[in-house]
Amino acid sequence: MSTVAASPSAPVRPAVNRPDSTTVGMIVWLASELMFFAALFAMYFTLRSVVPEMWEVETAKLDVPYATVNTLILVSSSFTCQIGVWKAEHSFKPYRTGGLFNIKSWGMVEWFFLTFVLGSVFVAGQVMEYATLVSHGIAINSNGYGSAFYLTTGFHGLHVLGGLIAFLFVIGRAYGAKRFGHREATFATCVSYYWHFVDIVWVALFLIIYAIQ
Repeated sequence: MSTVAASPSAPVRPAVNRPDSTTVGMIVWLASELMFFAALFAMYFTLRSVVPEMWEVETAKLDVPYATVNTLILVSSSFTCQIGVWKAEHSFKPYRTGGLFNIKSWGMVEWFFLTFVLGSVFVAGQVMEYATLVSHGIAINSNGYGSAFYLTTGFHGLHVLGGLIAFLFVIGRAYGAKRFGHREATFATCVSYYWHFVDIVWVALFLIIYAIQ
């Protein structure tokens, strides 16, 4: 009676832990945005080095305490955004489980709503600052300083508006999903990356424009 020799078992290949493609795409895109703002910073410093006397006159018209408060509002939104991400990633908790005023029961949606409100207040504050500066003679077409100021802060403001729209998409997706899972949490995390990037860029702008006059 012939026996069949057992064939050696095939080697087990280790599982490949690939990074999430959505997260990688967001990081690559943010890197390109970093280059864009680096070009704006270069423009600002170049103009400032050419006509320093103009900067000395025009920066005196800036309301630094007002801009400081507006900056603190935007920076605080990064903390509320991150708490919302933590709710989404670690507990997959999209909504609050208790009363509206019971902050401990809040989920991702409530924290992102608060972030949206803080970001909207920042944009409104920036618009009011623009109106005040125009009344003081600083417009985008007034001189080199006006062009540099409005281009740098204006493009940042557009990025903030884009982030606010992204928060609305995340909130709508949370309400529309039959089951809040990893995909929805990843989407929320990517939006948080963008929002933190926008906040960091504004801190740099604040230091350059308002603190270093």
